[in-house]
Amino acid sequence: MLNVLDVFSVHNNKIVPVFADSAQAEAAQGVKRLTDNARAAQLSGEMIARGMSLHMQNQVKDDCQRLWSSLEQLGDSLRGIPATDPNRFIEALQAYLTDAGQRGVLALDVLRQRGDIFLEHEAAGCPPVLTYQYEVVIDGKDLPRPCNYVLLHILPPQGITVDPTRRPYIIIDPRAGHGAGIGGFKMDSQVGVALHAGHPVYFVSFTREPQPNQTLAEVTRAEAEFVREVSRRHPGAPKPVVIGNCQGGWATLLLAATNPDLTGPIVLNGSPVSTWSGAVGTNPMRYNGGLLGGTWQAMFWSDVGHGVFDGAHLVTNFELLNPSRNYFRKYFDLYQKADTEGRRFLEFETWWGGYFLLNEPEIHWIVEQLFVGNRLSKNEARLEPGRNIDLKNIRSPIIVFTSYGDNITPPQQALNWIIDTYADVSEIRIRGQRIVYMVHDQVGHLGIFVSSKIAQREHTEVATTMDTIEALAPGLYEMIIEDFRGEGRERTFTVSFHERSFDDIRAIDDGRDDEIAFAAVARASEYQAEQYDLFVRPLVRACVNQATGELSRALHPMRTQRALFSSRSPVASALPKLAEEVKANRRPAAPDNPFLALERSWADLVEQSMDLCKDIRDAWYEMTFYSIWAAPWARAFGQSHQLRRTLENEAELRALNEVQYALRHMADGGFVEAVIRMLVLLAESRGNVRRDRLERSSHLLTESEPFRSLGSELRKRIIDQQTLLVEFEPQGAIETLPRLLKTPEQRALAAEVVQYVPGRIGEMAPGTLEMLQRFRHVLGLPTMTDDVLENPLTALKPASLALLRAAPYADADAPAATAPAVAQENAA
Repeated sequence: MLNVLDVFSVHNNKIVPVFADSAQAEAAQGVKRLTDNARAAQLSGEMIARGMSLHMQNQVKDDCQRLWSSLEQLGDSLRGIPATDPNRFIEALQAYLTDAGQRGVLALDVLRQRGDIFLEHEAAGCPPVLTYQYEVVIDGKDLPRPCNYVLLHILPPQGITVDPTRRPYIIIDPRAGHGAGIGGFKMDSQVGVALHAGHPVYFVSFTREPQPNQTLAEVTRAEAEFVREVSRRHPGAPKPVVIGNCQGGWATLLLAATNPDLTGPIVLNGSPVSTWSGAVGTNPMRYNGGLLGGTWQAMFWSDVGHGVFDGAHLVTNFELLNPSRNYFRKYFDLYQKADTEGRRFLEFETWWGGYFLLNEPEIHWIVEQLFVGNRLSKNEARLEPGRNIDLKNIRSPIIVFTSYGDNITPPQQALNWIIDTYADVSEIRIRGQRIVYMVHDQVGHLGIFVSSKIAQREHTEVATTMDTIEALAPGLYEMIIEDFRGEGRERTFTVSFHERSFDDIRAIDDGRDDEIAFAAVARASEYQAEQYDLFVRPLVRACVNQATGELSRALHPMRTQRALFSSRSPVASALPKLAEEVKANRRPAAPDNPFLALERSWADLVEQSMDLCKDIRDAWYEMTFYSIWAAPWARAFGQSHQLRRTLENEAELRALNEVQYALRHMADGGFVEAVIRMLVLLAESRGNVRRDRLERSSHLLTESEPFRSLGSELRKRIIDQQTLLVEFEPQGAIETLPRLLKTPEQRALAAEVVQYVPGRIGEMAPGTLEMLQRFRHVLGLPTMTDDVLENPLTALKPASLALLRAAPYADADAPAATAPAVAQENAA
């Protein structure tokens, strides 16, 4: 029972109820909740209004304008028909009808060939569609934990010489419904670029059917074994570059995060990592989880397939993104250019029509952990019980290529994981990481790794600047490819690396308030999956067996549309002979035939009409999503699943083992440490790194003694340690330089070596000049007056070089960021 004294207190000489303060606080909290709900409702309304406005302005309005333009072109085409001259009219019409009929036969015959290729490809197990010859190095089914992944060695074609001591390239293709090979689909693809640069190239492929009980943990282990095997095959080469295309990109992140000491630089091409991200009014694919049911959909279709998920479902989703292209335009282009388009059409359709399978645990993990849960970006993903994924464990340089023209993986999904994983750029540097990104203006999703003419220069520059990127000081950079000289494979580009902040990445996005709605979707998806697992799954599985699973796959519309139009079909059986007759008697219409112009105008009108319907659909899709999941109740429901970054502050980062070790040894070292420290300080003063200066720096650190004999691992370790000193104690890093350079000769040589990198004094930025003069002042050297245009180290004799070797403190006993034990300790 309450005592009377428990409910009253004395306040300002007055007796007042103690519940008064509690009631007031309760009322204040109620008001705050109402305010928050009102604000949430306002944000939801603003988001819906903004999305509709953008759809109307940027898409529907443009569609209407293009539609009107198509109508005008159609009118012009009609006016171009010689109606006043019956003879010309009949002649043009007859020529067109003959041409159109013949093109129709040829196009139908190509579709028949597509059906035949599909059946043959399926019967062969859907081998990779690589244009290069290859040999199998490791088959994943033979590993202790088997999977359906295979390591292929690409055999260089005649006329191309590969140097086994150069850095190997390993390309991981996406397993997202299609088969492997798109990264080497053309001669000028990623494979071709690396081969022409003289690098050994390996390709990670996969067979159509997964091994029994296979999970993504087995896949990651297999990929790690592939990298080890490539390193064993090239003992004198640097660690392999691993390139991940699309979904192969996040698979590469899993590989590098769980094996931080294994790979060289990793490249992510159009890879979805922050799957909640995107621009309102632009990226409708990310709403699928909220409107189509989340994880339970993948579980259901896997159960229908008797434990196997059919990749044809994923391909259907891709096609629905752009129905005008996938359901009309590509077929019209084939019909319009039936004499020349058939080969290119069949090459692409061979890959597009090869549908691969995933085990239920695999697709479940992908949907739950990535596309609905967004757990990889939040550093909450778990590859298997007791094996969490921490992207901060990655120590290899990361290169990200993305494009505004990519409607499957927009730049926000490719880049926002950086600002979700790290506190700021200083943490990236403290952890010894180098992240370089490129954003293209227009290349599409497939063009990123198929290597269209637009994207080829990016692949070429990444291949030729990989060593240069490793010589960068840790940090966040944007790689910008500017002007070019020459033509074809002789074309060269000017590349610069500009230091960037998190605000530069945030500026690519339109804000992140829209991502709050996805947290509610993630939580609802978990509930739905639990209910499905308890009440529906037993019934579905009771109705399915191996035969019905195979039947469901055979009857999928993506397969039947190809199989029913193959040579096995009575409808298409007469086409080969008919097509041969047409080719023998081909009579194409004249290019100026007015009915051809009318045909093109009609096609444009159909395409624009379909685009208009698609954009109206997307607008409705987005409005429905935010109406449901951005409402106040949904925001409150998803609060537990919202992105919460537990980021280290400066004191916590300073306490990391590698930071403390570097600070303790600030005054230890010699010529090598001093020069690298000064180069890091010099880079800090500039903010961007021009290609010619970066090349001089890279050549200095990799080709000139005493740096060349360090090896890539020790060199990287020293760069990382000196970067830590510059980050935490920049003043002390400068003041202790004389303790590293003990003789006047060493000090003068170090100052000249560092001055050689930025080039002519007249071209130096004010910050660079000031820093160089500060070095000379601290080292007791006279003011800088003359240019240093030749590498001072090239003229040194071997005896002098021997005195400039690295100090022992930077050797293998240092707890460098690349050591797995330290990475695990820091993660703990």
